[in-house]
Amino acid sequence: MVIFQKSEKSANAEDALGPAPPQYEHNNDDDLHVQCPPHTTDRRLVHRIDMHVVPFLCIMYLLAFLDRVNISNANIFGLSEELHITTGNKYNTALVIFFVPYILFEIPSNILLKKLKPRIWLSLCMFAFGFITICQGLVSSYSGLLTTRFFLGLAETGMFPGAFYLIGMWYRRHEAQRRYSFFFSSTTLAGAFGGLLASAIGKMDHMHGYRGWRWIFILEGTLTCVISLFFFFLLPNFPEEAKWLSEDERAYVKARLQADQGRSAAERKITGKDVGRVFKDMKVIVGGFMYLGLIVPAYSYAYFSPGIIQGYGYSAIQTQLHSVPPWACAFGFAMLIAYLSDKFRHRFIFTIIPICVSMAGFAILISVHNHRSVQYAALFLVTMGTYTAMPIIVCWFNMNLGGHHRRAVGSAWQVAFGNIGGIIAVYLFLAKDKPKYISGYSVCIAFVALSALSCVLYFFMCLFQNRRREKQATDLGLSEYEKTELGDMSPDYRYQL
Repeated sequence: MVIFQKSEKSANAEDALGPAPPQYEHNNDDDLHVQCPPHTTDRRLVHRIDMHVVPFLCIMYLLAFLDRVNISNANIFGLSEELHITTGNKYNTALVIFFVPYILFEIPSNILLKKLKPRIWLSLCMFAFGFITICQGLVSSYSGLLTTRFFLGLAETGMFPGAFYLIGMWYRRHEAQRRYSFFFSSTTLAGAFGGLLASAIGKMDHMHGYRGWRWIFILEGTLTCVISLFFFFLLPNFPEEAKWLSEDERAYVKARLQADQGRSAAERKITGKDVGRVFKDMKVIVGGFMYLGLIVPAYSYAYFSPGIIQGYGYSAIQTQLHSVPPWACAFGFAMLIAYLSDKFRHRFIFTIIPICVSMAGFAILISVHNHRSVQYAALFLVTMGTYTAMPIIVCWFNMNLGGHHRRAVGSAWQVAFGNIGGIIAVYLFLAKDKPKYISGYSVCIAFVALSALSCVLYFFMCLFQNRRREKQATDLGLSEYEKTELGDMSPDYRYQL
């Protein structure tokens, strides 16, 4: 039976968290199951959650990533030439300015998401970055491009950590990886979709006096704005606020999550002290380096793959079309690894395998320079490995953070710190280094190795914590409120490896 006890010394404090949820009994299907309301089953309820949570977040982030990286497609169709930024590193600077607000406002955005509710905050952000993307297609100078890129980063800052935080509050740990990977694979679908869409929009060159690159921004931004209006009503909130669940179903969802992760403290506001306490945990710092190491190759590929592929001798339209297959294969590989990771309820090995695939791809690109087919095949390995390992790492880290306050801050920290890698990535593939890009590929493989080492360190830190808690006394006199405040630092909590 799932038991929620209250000690006298913390009765008043626990009132701040609200009453404990109803007690539900285990059945024999799973070690964490609690009895489901009689009119449904656990599987049917999870399927309903899937339909209300995952698709809308996937579409939202697909459009966010598309509006973020479509500048690489636009550049193939003459952006740099028309704005006179072909000399020096002006184009790279236009890419990097996006990351300044994107990094700085991750944690404040997640705090606002909890305060305003996900449906309201995310849909507002979505409309904002769609509108800014339209403005990006109307700029007439380099300064205008820099301005729109800055505000695009500000508008998109809450998309990724907010969605990952929200998904983590709906699913148990062994259910989460497939949902995380499917959501994260929106980036690979955006890459594939963006290439196809750009190849079609590029044919509108000079229509109504606008170059093809402008139409890419205008049409894709308009699509985002229109969909955001619908998503104001369709995006999910936290389980405690879901109107499409009955009262019994909300209580059951809360209880099944509590049995897996402990109480969430959803009712309590996030304070400055909460933020400070999160950063006292060294595992949180290591989690940032795990993600940083993969962000560098991920953004390098997203921003520069059209230029790299064009260097193999393809025309502008052929370049856009050849950019699609690596993204499509990355989606399939990510879902396969996610399925196996959830099936075996293990994360570490399933981060190392795709990381090795990515390193193999970069090793080929460093050493082979006169065989187009082999170089193109190596791009498949880079994309498949990098974009498969990233959602495993983020899910592993996020689902090992207990409670709303630790997960809200920790998830935003990981994404914010990791995206410093985006600043590094945009200066790795410079025009003077093409077509070999030796320095760019070398830095990428070094950062992938950094991610691998960080994953090893994080694994042993979690393993050590689990073994130490197994040996210590289980009853330390802590109340349920105190355990809730500790989150995953509670002596009852066990980390997933």
